[in-house]
Amino acid sequence: MGFALLALCFATELYAQDSTAVEEATIIVGTSVAMAEPTAEAVVDEAPTNIVDLANGLNTVWMLLAAMLVFFMQPGFALVEAGFTRVKSTANIMMKNLCDFMFGSLFYWFIGFGFMFGVGSFIGAPHFFELGFYESDGLPAEGFLVFQTVFCATAATIVSGAMAERTKFSMYLIYTIFITAIIYPVSGHWTWGGGWLMSGEEGTLMMNWFGTTFRDFAGSTIVHSVGGWIALVGAAVLGPRIGKYGKDGKSKAIPGHNLTIAALGVFILWFGWFGFNPGSQLAAASEADQIAISHIFLTTNLAACAGGFAALFLSWIKYGKPSLSFSLNGVLAGLVGITAGCDCVSGGGAVAIGAICGVVMIFSVDFIDKVLKIDDPVGASSVHGVCGCLGTLLVGLFATDEGLFYGGGFNLLGAQALGAVVIGLWAATVGFIVFKSLDMIFGLRVNARIEEEGLDIYEHGESAYNS
Repeated sequence: MGFALLALCFATELYAQDSTAVEEATIIVGTSVAMAEPTAEAVVDEAPTNIVDLANGLNTVWMLLAAMLVFFMQPGFALVEAGFTRVKSTANIMMKNLCDFMFGSLFYWFIGFGFMFGVGSFIGAPHFFELGFYESDGLPAEGFLVFQTVFCATAATIVSGAMAERTKFSMYLIYTIFITAIIYPVSGHWTWGGGWLMSGEEGTLMMNWFGTTFRDFAGSTIVHSVGGWIALVGAAVLGPRIGKYGKDGKSKAIPGHNLTIAALGVFILWFGWFGFNPGSQLAAASEADQIAISHIFLTTNLAACAGGFAALFLSWIKYGKPSLSFSLNGVLAGLVGITAGCDCVSGGGAVAIGAICGVVMIFSVDFIDKVLKIDDPVGASSVHGVCGCLGTLLVGLFATDEGLFYGGGFNLLGAQALGAVVIGLWAATVGFIVFKSLDMIFGLRVNARIEEEGLDIYEHGESAYNS
């Protein structure tokens, strides 16, 4: 009997515990259901904020990833320039490509970014070291500064190749500061900074004259032709390398020391361009962004291939052999040319732009070398200056919405021509003033002995190659 009574008490206790657990579970579930079913006002207030935060985060990561790819173009430029020049100045070229990014980053952060994106008509208001003035649609100012910095450094490093093998290193540092702090930011303010060339407001000059604005999606003119025209006037002021022109005035070839590393540099630049052009979309979260990025990837690659293909066959016809160096520069010419309109031309238009730039580049190299007698060891003036300008103009023909070939008339072509000419004149004029002033005050060029024996030992005390 006692055992039966003990068992009954134990069962009653278990039942009580189970009942309590069920009641507690019911309370918890009920609370969870209540929490999982917010009011309509909460849905309206919270859900869009979470979606916007997620989109901004994705866009920021995409922008910074693109900036990394563009930064990787810096060693690409270094290898191309070193490969197309002689062995005795390789360390000097590597040092210049290292320093123009370092100096460019510091001075663009210090003053150039404010000049480019600050409030103002001709030039933005300076904001020394301070980024609070910049407002964007969800993109951090620090990240946007980094993205713009790598573009600025690209404009500066283009000049290095055209003036290679005979420029004082100290003078290179000084004019790099001028490019990154003043020349590039001012013309950048006219365009990407919301200035007069890209202002679509009613009553502005561009709208009154053309009914449309200047277009340069990723920088054929804003980045590449700025660097190319500065390179051209710099090489002209500096003068040709010793032995480049004979007593009869004829040009003599001075082969580069290593086409292998030059080719590697072009492949790196090609790879980096997939950050340069698609990254300029600055967003990847929406379906429209994803379609735009994919389209830009396609047009960028097609133009590069068409440029290299055209240069290969033209050099084969013109010189009797398919030239590797011209083919490499043809790829770069196609990439530079498509950069302005990569977002608004079709695949066929991209092929046409790349092929045209690849052909024109070869004739431009010959003209600058043999007619103008300007010694540009790597062809930077032709690849970046001429093809950057040409690619910008071709947007006026091949843009699928306003281009001449698509029934848009001459308005966009006129806007493109004005922008390319004005920016080119600005870069060339200020560049000439800077170079001429430095040459008159300090001397821009090393002496003949240093040039003949190589800049590596005399300028840096070390050589890139040691046997």
